[in-house]
Amino acid sequence: MNKKNIFKIAMLGIAISIFTIGCNSQPDKKTEMEPAITVEPTVAKVDMASIKAEIQALENDWAAADNARDANAVIAFYSEDAVSLTNDAPMTKGKPAIQKEIEEGLAKKAEGETVTYNTLEVFGDKNTVTEIGTAISKDASGEVIRTGKYMAIWEKRDGKYICIRDIYNSDAIVK
Repeated sequence: MNKKNIFKIAMLGIAISIFTIGCNSQPDKKTEMEPAITVEPTVAKVDMASIKAEIQALENDWAAADNARDANAVIAFYSEDAVSLTNDAPMTKGKPAIQKEIEEGLAKKAEGETVTYNTLEVFGDKNTVTEIGTAISKDASGEVIRTGKYMAIWEKRDGKYICIRDIYNSDAIVK
């Protein structure tokens, strides 16, 4: 036999030996016996009742500013990039435009007219909350003159909630 054939046969023998050893090796029994450990991610529960109370407190302060006809205090609840969709008006974008709209609305309010806001529901997470609520406006004698409903999206910025979007519309007045 020539040297090339002996070399080929030797290589074939080595390859078969490696293949046979690899196929016959026993799995590590310790690994085979241990169950797989699955770690479930933990999701922090959000205390929506606490958030609802926090949003209602903001709405109470908002109503106080509105009732005092303080446009600067009302606009402080909005972010610079806020968008407001008010009743019977085009969409208003940005704090300066929203402030102008607030000032115009406050100038039209009758003497002694007051408003209250009631947070009915909140949902979301600790950073972004959508609020659904109602509004009741009364005249100086305490008679209800208007009711409405709203949605507001609050975003936590610098540790406090600020309104980034809102929409409001009045209910039909039935007399």
